[in-house]
Amino acid sequence: MSVVVKTHRCPICHKIYTDNQYAPFCSKRCADVDLGRWFGESYSVPSEDLDDTEIAQLQEALENVENNEQ
Repeated sequence: MSVVVKTHRCPICHKIYTDNQYAPFCSKRCADVDLGRWFGESYSVPSEDLDDTEIAQLQEALENVENNEQ
């Protein structure tokens, strides 16, 4: 009977690893490097600026939700 071992590649150092303790990273060090990149704003999530109409619609929806909760 053969044993299948799943391997993964660390997105920071590209090392191949089998342990999932720090997944998707190979070690705590690589996980901390990734976190540091987020804190240092090396990564970003794309967004779009809203126009005045969209802002007004969102504010109205928020007010409706708040009024329904009371």
